[in-house]
Amino acid sequence: MEQHHQYGTESDADTAMSPGLISPRDVEAVPNPRDKNGLHTPLLQRKKTLLPDANYSVEQHQAMIGANVSPIESLDYELIENELFRQDWRSRTKHEILEYVFLKWTFVFLLGLLTGLVGFGINMAVENIAGAKFLATTKSMSASGFMPAFLLYAGSNVGLILVSSLLCVYISPAAAGSGIPEVKAYLNGVDTPNIFSLKTLFVKVFGCICTVSGGLIVGKEGPLVHIGSCIASLIGQGGSRKYHLTWRWLRYFKNDRDRRDLVTCGSAAGVAAAFRAPVGGVLFALEEVTSWWRGPLLWRAFFTTAVVAVVLRTGMAWCKGGSCGLFGEGGLIIFDVEGVKSEYGLLELFPVVVLGIIGGVLGSAFNHLNSKIVLFFGAFLNKRWRSAKVWQACLIALLTASISFGLPWFAECRPCPEHKIGQYPIGAECPTHGRAANFKGFHCPDGTYNDLANLFFNTNDDATRNLFSTGTPGEFRKSSLLIYLGASYFLAVITYGIAVPSGLFVPSILCGATYGRLVGMLMTPIAGDDRLDEGVYALLGAASFLGGSMRMTVSLCIILLELTNNLRMLPLIMLVLLVSKTVGDSFNDAVFDIHVQLKGFPFLDAHPEPFMRHLTAREAIKYTPVTFNAVERVGTVVDVLTTTRHNAFPVLEENGAVLCGLVLRYHIMVLLEKRAFLDHSDDSYIEKKPALTSSDFAKPGSGKGMRIEYLHVTPEEREKYLDLRFVANTSPYTVVETMSLAKAFTLFRQLGLRHLCVIPKKSRTERSPIVGLLTRHDFMPGYLHEQHPLLR
Repeated sequence: MEQHHQYGTESDADTAMSPGLISPRDVEAVPNPRDKNGLHTPLLQRKKTLLPDANYSVEQHQAMIGANVSPIESLDYELIENELFRQDWRSRTKHEILEYVFLKWTFVFLLGLLTGLVGFGINMAVENIAGAKFLATTKSMSASGFMPAFLLYAGSNVGLILVSSLLCVYISPAAAGSGIPEVKAYLNGVDTPNIFSLKTLFVKVFGCICTVSGGLIVGKEGPLVHIGSCIASLIGQGGSRKYHLTWRWLRYFKNDRDRRDLVTCGSAAGVAAAFRAPVGGVLFALEEVTSWWRGPLLWRAFFTTAVVAVVLRTGMAWCKGGSCGLFGEGGLIIFDVEGVKSEYGLLELFPVVVLGIIGGVLGSAFNHLNSKIVLFFGAFLNKRWRSAKVWQACLIALLTASISFGLPWFAECRPCPEHKIGQYPIGAECPTHGRAANFKGFHCPDGTYNDLANLFFNTNDDATRNLFSTGTPGEFRKSSLLIYLGASYFLAVITYGIAVPSGLFVPSILCGATYGRLVGMLMTPIAGDDRLDEGVYALLGAASFLGGSMRMTVSLCIILLELTNNLRMLPLIMLVLLVSKTVGDSFNDAVFDIHVQLKGFPFLDAHPEPFMRHLTAREAIKYTPVTFNAVERVGTVVDVLTTTRHNAFPVLEENGAVLCGLVLRYHIMVLLEKRAFLDHSDDSYIEKKPALTSSDFAKPGSGKGMRIEYLHVTPEEREKYLDLRFVANTSPYTVVETMSLAKAFTLFRQLGLRHLCVIPKKSRTERSPIVGLLTRHDFMPGYLHEQHPLLR
């Protein structure tokens, strides 16, 4: 835990308040209702989070990881400079440097290969499970009628969701949700426990299969981003000491910087596996999830997504021979709107702008409603047993099954359209009783079809294909599209955030494509036969909802182009994304940014808050830091580590007059574990070099790591000494105490720091050479609000 104060006084929770967390001192800041603009009215408002006050630990900062509240820390991206690590770099041969570069490219190749295989396996499993479910339900409907078929359909859906929620609630809570907020927070520097563990990976994969097959209005795209990041983190851990799966050449990757780059490539690979969009995956990682980007990372991310694309293409070619059961070429999300009229003039620009406005309004409304529902159920369910989250998921699954089966049952059957050459896609029989079709018979007699069943009684991917289908004018009634829009919007709002793996891309595409196709139908009497195809309007509607909810532009534009295989749609997609994002930004933040705030992550935005210009670095520090002497007694070190949870300690020399550097908690514990003790305080490691190398101080993987409680120090050893200069970072980043907090924030954020030393402006003999340490918690608006409630 980052250091904020002298040990034995107050806890980190009091000095590092997250937005939405309330301490006892907040009572004094409550304004008088009659004094709305008075001097006692706080001007910085807290944002609510999912963290309950009763469960907030006074020892550590916490956040909502998946479905559980867990303690969090920060990552170390700073290069440590001392004699030990400098010697390690000097001793590296040219062969070892080439080996390091070769391993980087080997790891990203393995990452793309494994992510592509997992993505292909998830798609194949979903298509086969969902296909078997629909075929069995259709057969039961024909033989036994409504109730047996409904019980079979609803029972299979609830059973699949039950398995998924049980896995998330009781085995790996970090696997719940999409995982994109957690990945985004990690790449911002927030160390969240277990989000990339092997257990989380398995639960995410199997939970995603069950959730998507269970018929919920969710997608597998967000979970695939998390899955790709999990694979990347496991590859980049450099093996496991616990299971003796580590080699000397893997020691280079036991640091947060290389793991950060691999996780960035993993998030790009996840999008590429979900949409078969390699370029879109790279741009998604750049635009949405990562906080630091470098030139060489672009090449590696592009190479990773290219490998994913090759793997998926190979798998699809293999499945064309009938080797994958019900899974075929349509099993992966690809919507081909090629070969339709895409010329447009000024008349078509007006409905495109209207679609952008609708998408911005509905997308921002979705963000607002979903955040309110997540907060309500989070506060309600956190006070009860964990099984309540399972019940919530099962009830939503039952509701979804009732709507998706009941509404088509009561819908009116429509006569099949006359087949004309070139007007309808090849193989679009009417009616069809298979798993995927444009004209589903459902319960209708021969010669008729059920347009609501085309949307409801289908997988989400197949429903999207039906909405994107071209050359099928009049396939849906306006009333059917309105019913489906209302039902899918409502179900998406209440579903995203429950304790199952769930993505938001496909629900957004479904809602947007529905009103987009509706607008296309309304354009018929205006533009006549010269209008754009209804499938093209559905594509533009999907883009508008995605832009209004997620607020991405470049990456979404490329993903949709790769999805639809139609480059001529680029200007219209760009226009609708710009309009929807502009409208949405005028109401609230992007959906993933809102969930980052709800989960309580201390996320650092790209720019400081305006009020930080009125504060200095000194004013953000509340307590004097805990310091060590350059050569410190072992007993003193053990006592400090036992009574505090700080991650770093300033090291002073020359009787506390000079700042020698900053030593990390983990490095001190390595010295204690290796018994690198000195007999006298005037000894030095320079004279008595211990048998330690830089690999001994490499950061552990996703396990629990080393804890001071597990280190046993005898009374005789407590009287010995440690030379902390041996492992201290002798050149930490420092700022003068009079620097504005805005400038300190920019330095902290751009360099990816965990600690920023604040030094006095004037050096005095009686004054400590360090004023305090700034961590990411000190830049949080909630903490600054507590410190300065009247700040303007």
